[in-house]
Order: sequence, then structure tokens, then C-alpha cells
Amino acid sequence: MDNPRAERVRAVRALGQRAVRRRTGRFVVEGPQAVREAVDVAHVHELYATADAAARYVEVVERAEERGIRVRLGTPEVLDAMSPDAQGLVAVAELLGTSVEDVLTGAPRLVAVLAHVRDPGNAGTVVRAADAAGADGVVLTDESVDVHNPKVVRSTAGSLFHLPVATGAGLADAVAALRGAGLLVLAADGTGEHDLDDLLDVAGTAAPGLPDLARPTAWVFGNEAWGLRDEDRALADAVVRVPLRGRAESLNLATAATVCLYASGRAQR
Repeated sequence: MDNPRAERVRAVRALGQRAVRRRTGRFVVEGPQAVREAVDVAHVHELYATADAAARYVEVVERAEERGIRVRLGTPEVLDAMSPDAQGLVAVAELLGTSVEDVLTGAPRLVAVLAHVRDPGNAGTVVRAADAAGADGVVLTDESVDVHNPKVVRSTAGSLFHLPVATGAGLADAVAALRGAGLLVLAADGTGEHDLDDLLDVAGTAAPGLPDLARPTAWVFGNEAWGLRDEDRALADAVVRVPLRGRAESLNLATAATVCLYASGRAQR
């Protein structure tokens, strides 16, 4: 392929739009790391690569061919027209279609819930952090960014394909399902009555009146700008704040989520 304006190239580029993803049931995966993971576990329809990338990432191309995925070579100009972040590799895959019920399969002990998280980079980074912390799944509510947004996919650095990431559920329904599965529901908020460090100190001791971080837990994280609404915090069993020891007014959403998830991971182990 050598025509950056070809219909096929425009069709791949159009998958950056949510309406097109919904209509076609497909999304784009960009870059060597994410494509490598997608080829192994996702339903990938096509893999596009420059000749240089195909030679550099020969194991990715060979794995795709083993799985019956059509591999098409294109010029650098073609791949750039498909995605400026391709780094020589672009895959087109089916939407993941994961549900909250899928996340609950296998008695999860740690789940991240993103309520009203709109920034793609933050959402993808939380998915990556959840994967690194050993979480069993992530839930993006129906008011959060689309998990198939190219920037979300890119920000997960492949973690999107490592653990179930559910989408489409309302926050109240998701919380009810998680609590029904036996998970403690904690909301992370700067106004929380409980200090995360204090909870770590007593984790596993069944301290009266305090949520136990050693229990299976679902953490609820709010919007980047305004956090969690009153009605969202009310859904949780407890509201927890990350202590700020220095002069910073607050933490970035993804940073706060990482701290909370690792705290639970440590307590549970």
C-alpha cells in the first residue's frame, strides 16, 4: 500500500471517531507494545506495518500470521495517515464488549471503578496502574471516556489486553454488582473521613469502625476536575483520602488511583 489517501487508509483513520467505532464494531490499536498484546488476545482483523517495522517486530508479524490475521505492508506515509502514533504498526480489532459480570468472574479481590473520568490519558493510565498493582479488573461507567478511544488504548501500554475492562454500566448499578459479589466499596476523595495511611496501619486487624483494606475491594475514582459528586460518595461504604504531606493541593487522578490500588494490593498480600 502506497497511497495515503486510499479508501482503506481513510477507513482506519476514521476509527478515531466514536460514532464510527460504534457503527463498525471495530477500533484501532497503535504502536508495537499495544499491537503485540492485542495480537495475542484480541479479535484482530488486520495488521498494517511498514517494511521496517515488520522486520524490527518480526515476532509480532509472525504471531499475527499464525493466528490467521491478515498482514498488509504499507509505506511510512500510509501508516502515518492511518495514525500519527503508529510507530510503524497499526491493528484493527473488534470492540472488546466486556461487562461488569465479566469482571466479577473468578471472585476478584481488587477492582478500579472510573466514575465520570473524561480524560483519555488519565483513564488509560489508571488501567495500566490497575494492571501493575495486580487488580482483577477495571470498570468505566457510562459517563466516562470510551475505553476504545485511541488515546486511552495507547495510554494503557497494552494493559487493556491483560485484564477485563468493563464499559457501559451506570455507577450505581456497577457498585451494587460489586458489593453483591462481596467487595468492600471505597470512594477515593480528598474530603474523605478516613486517611489511607491510617487504614494501612490497621489493615487485617478488623479495627472497629474502620474499613479493612485487606478485604476484597473496589475503589471508585471521580472526575479529574470536580472529583466525586455527593450522590456518588454516598454509594460507597467509606470515603478515603490520600494524605498530602507536602504543600501540593491535590494529586493527579491517575496518581491518586495508583496510590490507592497499591495500598490495597499491599494490604491484601
